[in-house]
Amino acid sequence: MAKSGGPGEPQIQWYPGHMAQAMRKLGERLRVVDVVIEVRDARLPDASANPGLDRLAAHKPRLIVLGCEDLADPHITREWLLWLAAHGRTAVAVNGKDQTSVRRIAAALDTVSAGEGAMRAMVVGIPNTGKSSIINGLLRRTAARAEDKAGVTRSLQWFRVGPKLELMDTPGILVPKIATPQARWQLALTGALPRERFDAEAVIAEFVAWSRARTPERAVPDLAGFAQSRGFTQRGGGFDAHNAAGAYLKHFGEGKFGRFSFERPEAVA
Repeated sequence: MAKSGGPGEPQIQWYPGHMAQAMRKLGERLRVVDVVIEVRDARLPDASANPGLDRLAAHKPRLIVLGCEDLADPHITREWLLWLAAHGRTAVAVNGKDQTSVRRIAAALDTVSAGEGAMRAMVVGIPNTGKSSIINGLLRRTAARAEDKAGVTRSLQWFRVGPKLELMDTPGILVPKIATPQARWQLALTGALPRERFDAEAVIAEFVAWSRARTPERAVPDLAGFAQSRGFTQRGGGFDAHNAAGAYLKHFGEGKFGRFSFERPEAVA
């Protein structure tokens, strides 16, 4: 299992074996579907994309769904939708927990499929982008397992949405290589990896430094300040860093620090 990060960077274990196997199987599964629904994280539309889809699904209609849009900066999300449209991609931004929001996917599927009859669609993306919540929203019931935890969906699942649409839910698939150290900690922070595969304290420190440099008005607390305010203190003036870090990540994942977007389209080569 690969580890990323040089001196001073968070140590992150990347590309677990079951995800490598899922990537190998993706090509054969594509043969039985008509449309690919690629779910990305609206906070990281570029880093959460899987470049392998450009090769494997080159001849399949594709809908890009920016999930977790309720946690991203809405103005920057709008920039991404315009950028994707300008580059020939059909894309929508959704909050999988909002039924009205999820309906945009069904309307967009009609566009990418050219209004053809019954179709099978594959839902694919990196872990924790909201794939299962989106499927449940389309089904209007809880069928796919959805948790704020990376790697929950491990097996192939089919769901019938209606007489004209079947959805295949697939395990979250990480990309084999992340381009920058910044993307590594951002993907860890936004839940693409299980907590045991990265140094949570180091990832939080990177986020705090990033936020204070770019959005100082938010006054995002560092881990020590957060621990003090939440009672994770110990005798002698220290604090319970492990449990405080877990609470901090949960706080971030629930949007309690505000809505963050880590990438803008103009930075994409």
